[in-house]
Amino acid sequence: MNEQMFALDIGTRSVVGLLMEKTNEQYQLIDYHVIEHGERSMLDGQIHDVVSVAKVIEQVKHHLEKKHDVQLDKVCVAAAGRALKTKRVTVHKEIMKQPLMNDEDVLFLELEAVQKAQYQLASGNEEANYHYYCVGYSVIHYSLDGEEIGSLIDQQGDMAEVEIIATFLPKVVVESLLSALNRSDLQLEALTLEPIAAIHVLIPPSMRRLNVALVDIGAGTSDIALTSEGTVTAYGMVPRAGDEITEAISDQYLLDFNEAEDFKKEITLHKQATVSDILGFEQQISYEELVEHISPAVDQLANSISEEIITLNGTAPKAVMLVGGGSQTPELSEKLALKLQLPTNRVAIRGVDAIQLLSKDDNLPIGPEFITPIGIAIAAKQNPVHYISVTVNGQVIRLFEMKALTVADCLLAAGMNIKKLYGKPGMAAIVEYNGKQITLPGGFGTAPKIVLNGEVSTIDDVIQDGDVLIIEQGTNGEDAQISLEEFIGDTSLITVYYNQQPYQTKPKVLVNNKTVLATYQLQDGDIITYTGKVTLEDFLQEQKISEQVYVPFTIWLDDNKTILDEYSKILLHNGNKASLDGELKNGDKLEYQQQDKPTAQHLLEKLALHYEKRLTILYNQKPLTLSKELIKLYRNGELVSLTDSINDQDKLQMIKQKEEPFIFQDIFRFISLDLSQANGKVELTRNDHPATFFEELQPNDHIEIHLEHN
Repeated sequence: MNEQMFALDIGTRSVVGLLMEKTNEQYQLIDYHVIEHGERSMLDGQIHDVVSVAKVIEQVKHHLEKKHDVQLDKVCVAAAGRALKTKRVTVHKEIMKQPLMNDEDVLFLELEAVQKAQYQLASGNEEANYHYYCVGYSVIHYSLDGEEIGSLIDQQGDMAEVEIIATFLPKVVVESLLSALNRSDLQLEALTLEPIAAIHVLIPPSMRRLNVALVDIGAGTSDIALTSEGTVTAYGMVPRAGDEITEAISDQYLLDFNEAEDFKKEITLHKQATVSDILGFEQQISYEELVEHISPAVDQLANSISEEIITLNGTAPKAVMLVGGGSQTPELSEKLALKLQLPTNRVAIRGVDAIQLLSKDDNLPIGPEFITPIGIAIAAKQNPVHYISVTVNGQVIRLFEMKALTVADCLLAAGMNIKKLYGKPGMAAIVEYNGKQITLPGGFGTAPKIVLNGEVSTIDDVIQDGDVLIIEQGTNGEDAQISLEEFIGDTSLITVYYNQQPYQTKPKVLVNNKTVLATYQLQDGDIITYTGKVTLEDFLQEQKISEQVYVPFTIWLDDNKTILDEYSKILLHNGNKASLDGELKNGDKLEYQQQDKPTAQHLLEKLALHYEKRLTILYNQKPLTLSKELIKLYRNGELVSLTDSINDQDKLQMIKQKEEPFIFQDIFRFISLDLSQANGKVELTRNDHPATFFEELQPNDHIEIHLEHN
């Protein structure tokens, strides 16, 4: 069964209507009709006067209906490719301490980039009133912490980044097109884009891996599309086309613009033409003369097109295809080849006969200006762009279906701020740690919850006409919450032996100069002090050990303070004198070293006091030492002998004795006599001479005492 179709190419200069029929895989052109606009109701592919354009559409429609006795109520049309806008943007997101990124996290990041591109596009001065459809985007690259990476899924780091290039079409372009069709009693059957239409019929998918430029040169603009790696990679437009050449001819030969246009077509076809200027002079012009006279205008057009191709493609493509009425401009293909440094046969004008899907017959127009109209009919049927309606949070939106639409497209079309759909991160806290400021991040917000037709969905799920979407904002992250133990990390216990008893301890952590529990939740502004070591002072304080590292032995003699270091109390750390700021290690030993108490004699000797007088004599042929105290010590009023122990903090009084010589009777304090057998008579001699009790003794005197027995 044959399928009939009606297509319109609504251009800047004219409206072209075509009736076509599809038989199996081939298309046949039944008829076509062209009517030029009576006024400038179109500008650069945008309808500026809907009513005027609708009138021309109606005329074309009625002509074909009447001629073929058909009722035309559905039509295939194209949006001008020059209306497409592209934006290249980069967005980044902090992912520190976030769980591993999944597919949905990456899609939300890409979607945020698309929305950023949409906002940038809408914020331009000349585009401020436009609302754009996103008709596609592609990822240029992902980055993690500044380094390019193949995929962000299951990656961890500090900063994730994505760069995308997105393509947009102003809604006003489509809406004005639909309005013109509605006024003409036509229903939109299918929509495509003009560059896609031309590429579809001239460059099949199997050839799109080649880097080829397609240039549609119309009346007011030249549209450019580029293919590479199996897809259309870029679109562009330059505001120069066939009208510039027509104006150059008009200026050169003093012709009316329309006469100049007719002259251009005739001389291109027949290589010569006769014209009559506004003064009535008639002249015959050859093709070669025309080329010479309009060469500067052709150069400018070739320059503009080649520069835009290089800008879009980065380098010259492998080949260039020229279509549209302006492509027949004399010497344009040769000049383009020269400027792109391509062989002449790599830049060619393509006519309708190049369309492989089209049946060739006598009714077929052969010019390149019919490539796009025929392409619209074929591409709009084979790759149509539809509209669908979806409800998002109660709002009905209409989407431009150039591809399989997803939940992401609905969010963009609904104008939802993707970034705000995520829960906000929790409040961070700033603490000071050993003199340095450290930020404790709050928890990350969760992704929004997506419900499609009552079921939980994901952002890349495909949507259908009539679907109902409910988007719930993600929950906010918790404020910074971390315990002292989590912040510091592991602080291992160590064992210290104090006087052979084991004690366990760990490094001291202070918060705001106070000791707190390990479970203490850090607060904004806290000051944390942690050295990571245990000092002897920390240990003594923690274990509430009152002994000091060094306790001096102190006595008070007649209210004068005296310290005896050799009798002081000393704490030893592994056998060496301890220091309060010394660091303790696991297994260290702490012991006190305590000397014996000094005697009164040791004290007096230490103080270098002359505490006694001595004299040595010979008594009964044997040496005898006599002594006499020169100092008497008292403690709390009691006499202290030389052999008595002295205690720490004792308060002693010292009384010095008068120094007198030794006399004979002093001997009796150091000897013992058995007087029980004596008859009462005692003989005393000193150096063999009789002596008395009060006789003064001298060193080494020979003393004899004889008792007479019964």
